[in-house]
Amino acid sequence: MEKSPRQGLKSGVGGQFSLSWHVLSGPTAVNLKAADYWSNFPRSSQRNTGVNFSFGVSGSPKELRELRKISSMKRSPAGSNPRRILLAACTLALSAFLVGCQGFSSTNQNSQNSQTPTSPGDLAVSPTSVTFGNVQVGTSQSESVSLSNSGQSAVTLSQATVSGSGFSISGLSLPLTLSVGQSTTVNVIFNPAATGSASGTLTLVNDGSNSSVSVPLSGNAVAAGDLSGTPSSFSFGNVQIGTSPSQTETLTNTGGENLTITQAVFTTPGFSYTGLTLPLTLAPGQVSTFGVVFTPTTAGASNGLLSLTVSGSATTFDMAVSGLGVTPAALTASPSTLSFGNVTLGLSQSLTETVNNSGGENLTITQATPTGSGFSYNGLTLPLTLVPGQSSTFSVAFAPLAAGSVSGTLSLTVSSSSTPVTVALSGTGIAPATLAANPASLAFSSVELGKSQTQTTTITNTGGVSATISQDTVAGAGFSLSGLNPPLALAPGQSATLSVTFTPQTLSSVSGSVAIASDASNSNLTVSLSGSATGAPQGQLSVSPSTINAGSVTVGQSGSATGTLSASGASVTVSSATVASSEFTITGLSFPVVIPAGQSTSFSVTFTPQSSGVASATASFISNASNSPASATVTGTGVAAPVYSVSLSWNASTSPNISGYNVYRRTGTSGSFVKINGALVTPTNYLDTSVADGQTYYYETTAVNSSGEESVPSASVKAVIPAS
Repeated sequence: MEKSPRQGLKSGVGGQFSLSWHVLSGPTAVNLKAADYWSNFPRSSQRNTGVNFSFGVSGSPKELRELRKISSMKRSPAGSNPRRILLAACTLALSAFLVGCQGFSSTNQNSQNSQTPTSPGDLAVSPTSVTFGNVQVGTSQSESVSLSNSGQSAVTLSQATVSGSGFSISGLSLPLTLSVGQSTTVNVIFNPAATGSASGTLTLVNDGSNSSVSVPLSGNAVAAGDLSGTPSSFSFGNVQIGTSPSQTETLTNTGGENLTITQAVFTTPGFSYTGLTLPLTLAPGQVSTFGVVFTPTTAGASNGLLSLTVSGSATTFDMAVSGLGVTPAALTASPSTLSFGNVTLGLSQSLTETVNNSGGENLTITQATPTGSGFSYNGLTLPLTLVPGQSSTFSVAFAPLAAGSVSGTLSLTVSSSSTPVTVALSGTGIAPATLAANPASLAFSSVELGKSQTQTTTITNTGGVSATISQDTVAGAGFSLSGLNPPLALAPGQSATLSVTFTPQTLSSVSGSVAIASDASNSNLTVSLSGSATGAPQGQLSVSPSTINAGSVTVGQSGSATGTLSASGASVTVSSATVASSEFTITGLSFPVVIPAGQSTSFSVTFTPQSSGVASATASFISNASNSPASATVTGTGVAAPVYSVSLSWNASTSPNISGYNVYRRTGTSGSFVKINGALVTPTNYLDTSVADGQTYYYETTAVNSSGEESVPSASVKAVIPAS
């Protein structure tokens, strides 16, 4: 935007004139042109001998030369012609942001033109960078930065920003204008939150020659001096009175600044330190070691603290110290004698031995030596250290190598004693129990099909100690056992009888065995079995279907389903049938029932449920068939009986003041009507829920007024309740 020269031109006695151009924004090209300019000067009485115009601009040399041609415009004092045309042109291309450019001033001098350019303000900072060095985390440090205007015109600071963790500024109110030569200070603060190097920048935005001034910032955040000790406590354990064991403590400054230990104090007697010279200064990361000594003078516990005073700290650095003054160790063994009694040859028996430290300091068992044939120990790992009052248990075993009495010892050697602790040992080896079967095998020959034969064998303990039979089992089709009833104990020489029964199921030869388990030396005694059968072949009995379903039946009533028995291979005689439930019965068979081979007979299963829900059971048919008993599953579902009620309704009475109605009921065609409602029925309907299945009921109603008077009964109605 351009302001007209005419609007900025004024005249006066002194001949002072001014002309201004203003450009709002850029960069833009500004074309300045003066042409055909006429100045209305005052008349002759106010004339000056001459008027000079001068202005200041900046541009290229060529542009300035052109501008000089129009920098002086002279007015003649002769007033014959009121106008003089002054033609001058200057094209000035400026690519800049022009806020205010004033030029063209005039004086009443007849002197030459003058050019007076003005340089912008210049913001200077001192120092040009700020280094804080080491600053403790949690504290802050401030440094001053001087801001000054070293230019030739005022400079305005419009914005100040700080980057970098922990950096900030204070004491600066913006915007701030500094005149030429003026200065101010700003405080830069470093307040680190975490250890480590930090860097940042203070950026100052201004309208001077350098519109953005940057001040690098740096600092190193360090932790305060921090004392740590390893170990954090001392436990000397049991220390024999009169001795002085020592432990080493390592102190480390884990912080970021020096620390000084000025004092070390124990809070309980018996403890001391060596190798610690005070005061002791530790630089960051520096380590120092010293010794802590415990010298008990009496038996008992000593517990306290080693307190280190650190310069500048309100609290002491404390380490717990503890120790126990003790008397010498003493080993006892309990029991002092182990007697194993009778032990069967080939077997082993163990007894428990306990050793205890009854003294006041640790002891170590270094060796255990058994003497005597068959003695040994288990569970004792050497060397074994026992603290005062501590016990340890282990086993001593006796496994005799021959029959007869044996004696020996177990000697325990203690490192602090020249005399071992001895445990006496004794035991007797005896012959083991042995079971024998007589006869050792049983043979069943030509046993008629459907019949049984029983034989016996005698089991005898031929050893020197008792034997216990824990189980007897039989293998082989048609064989069964009785007589022993385990568990059964047999003393040396004692016998028991075992019965074996053979009931052949087919006309083939069968083999099997009896297995007798015991704690005898021959823990699994076997008796061999064999058998054969004679007679006619047996038939097979089948039941169909395999599941006989009576369906859904109301509780208290009965339903039935049909099944079929079939014989194959030979004629089958069915002697009985059973069902493992009282809700099912089998009918339609008259026992015994003979079913020829290849033929069938039917039967019925009756289901009488006693409660709702699914019921099932197994029906078994006993016969002379080889697969007796034959079985099938019988099932049915009990369904709850329906619950009936009678709904009654009637027309309202037309009589006045009716309070309600009574309902009367009679069972069957004879008898009296009985009122069945309690209080008066106010609506004209009633539900009778107390009816029984299969009954016929008659109902009638009466109306009752407010005086309690009851009307004659209505006509009766009939309701028939179905039977379930």
